[in-house]
Amino acid sequence: MSTRKLGGTGRTNSVSKGVPKGKKMPGHMGCDNVTVQNLEVVRIDEERNLLYLRGAVPGHRHAYVIVRKTLKT
Repeated sequence: MSTRKLGGTGRTNSVSKGVPKGKKMPGHMGCDNVTVQNLEVVRIDEERNLLYLRGAVPGHRHAYVIVRKTLKT
């Protein structure tokens, strides 16, 4: 089953033509930045330039991760 499959795009009545605004269409998904809180820094390996985190880090392997101090105190 494909939920992002392109079907009929035109309108049925002759007054308004073209593709309706907001029509669900296939395309690129998932390019948003995601902020995850409550990650724990477990260990820092300065020799290999690694940072070990505990928690769910979004994104694929070998992707860039920005780590910053929390705004909440």
